[in-house]
Amino acid sequence: MATFVGFAVLVTALIHLYLWKRLVRDTTRPGRWRKAGGVAALLLALLVPATMVGTRNGSYWLAWPGYLWLALMFYLLVLLLVLEVPMAVAKLVLRRRERAATGAAAEPSTVPAGGSGAAATSPIALAEPPAAAADAPPNGGPAGDRPDHDPSRRLLLTRGAAIFAGLTAAGVTGYGVRTAMGPPRLDRVRIPLAKLPRAMDGLRIATVSDIHLGPLRGRSHTERIVAMINRLDADLVAVVGDLVDGSVAELGPAAEPLRDLRSRYGSFFVTGNHEYYSGVEEWVREVDRLGLRVLQNERQEIRARRGVLDLAGVNDVTAAGTGLAAPADYAAALGDRDPARPVVLLAHQPVAAHEAAKFGVDLQLSGHTHGGQMVPFNLLVKLQQPVVSGLGEVDGTKVYVTNGAGFWGPPVRVGAPPQVTLVELRAP
Repeated sequence: MATFVGFAVLVTALIHLYLWKRLVRDTTRPGRWRKAGGVAALLLALLVPATMVGTRNGSYWLAWPGYLWLALMFYLLVLLLVLEVPMAVAKLVLRRRERAATGAAAEPSTVPAGGSGAAATSPIALAEPPAAAADAPPNGGPAGDRPDHDPSRRLLLTRGAAIFAGLTAAGVTGYGVRTAMGPPRLDRVRIPLAKLPRAMDGLRIATVSDIHLGPLRGRSHTERIVAMINRLDADLVAVVGDLVDGSVAELGPAAEPLRDLRSRYGSFFVTGNHEYYSGVEEWVREVDRLGLRVLQNERQEIRARRGVLDLAGVNDVTAAGTGLAAPADYAAALGDRDPARPVVLLAHQPVAAHEAAKFGVDLQLSGHTHGGQMVPFNLLVKLQQPVVSGLGEVDGTKVYVTNGAGFWGPPVRVGAPPQVTLVELRAP
C-alpha cells in the first residue's frame, strides 16, 4: 500500500510539473505572474492527495474542489499531450521562417549591372559599416528583437495552446458533471440463452452497479435509482457491487431506500471491491437487513413461469488476501449443479468471467468499469478487463457489463453515461 501511495504522489507531482511548464512557464515572462502561477500549481498538486486522504477520514468539504480539479487536471493533461505534436511542428516552421528572414536581411547589397568602375571601387562602397549599424536589426528595432531571437511569436503560440486546452478541458468537465449528476439512462438488452426453458422466455433482470454512495452522493441518489427500477416491474433485481464508499455509520441512512426495491422473485446483491474498503462485514449484514439476498459464493434456485434457472453470486476478486471475507469461490457457487439448467452469475468485475467460463456459466452480469467513466480512460480499462461496457463474450460465456449508476472520484462522466439496465433473457 505504501508503495502505491508513493507512486501516486510521484505521478501527481510529475503531472503538475508538466502543467506548470506548459500553462505557466511557457506562457509568462519572469515576474510576479509566473511566481503566482507556480504557487497555484503547488497548491493544486497538494490538493489531490489531501482530497484522497481527507474524504476517507470524513473531510467531505474537500470532495467538490478536489475531485473537480482531478477531472480538470486529467483533461488538461490529455489535451496538452495531444497538442505536443502540432506545437512542435508549428515551432519548427516558425524557426525556419525566422532563419530565412535573418539570412535575407544579412545579405550584402550588390552593385547594379552597368555601374561605373569608379563606383564599384569607391572607398565608401567598400568600407565596413559601423559596429552599431552592423549590430542593428533590419527593422531598426532593438537588438534583442531580431527575428531569430524574437520571443513574441512563440509566446503567442504557447498562450494560444494553453487557452485552447483550458477552455476545452473546462467545457468537457462541465459537460461531464452534468451527465454524472443527472438521472441514469435506462438501457434494455435482450440476451438469448441456449438452455433457457421456453416457459421462461422474457424473464427480466433489472441490473444496477456502482451506485457509489459517498461524499458526493446520498439518499436522494438511492431513492431515484429505486424508483427507476420499481417502474420496470422486473422479475429479478441484481445489484452487482460497489454500493458504498464509506461505513454503515456514515452511509446507512443513504442506503435505506433499498428496502423499497420491488421484484417478483427477489432482489440480490454481490460485493464489489469498494465494499472491502468500507467495512464489508457490516455492509453485508446491512444489505441483508434491507431485504436484498447477499450471494456470497452461493447460488439461488429461481423458479418462475414453470421453469427454473440458477442465479449464482461470487465475492469480488478483491476479497482474496484481505482476510475480511472469503475470496471468490467459483466451485462453491457453481459446482455440483444440474448442467442442464441455465445459470446466471453475478460478479462485480468482468475479469471473473475467465474462471466462470470453466464452470459453463451462460451469462455473467458485472459492473466495476463504469464504462471507462471519462474518455479516453476507457482505453486503459481494456488492459485489465475483457469487457468494458455492454455485451461481450469471454471463453464462451456471455458477459454483460453495465456502466453503473454512480461515479467514483470526480463527479464527471464523459462518453459513459450512468446507467440502469433491464436485461431480458430470451429462449432460443
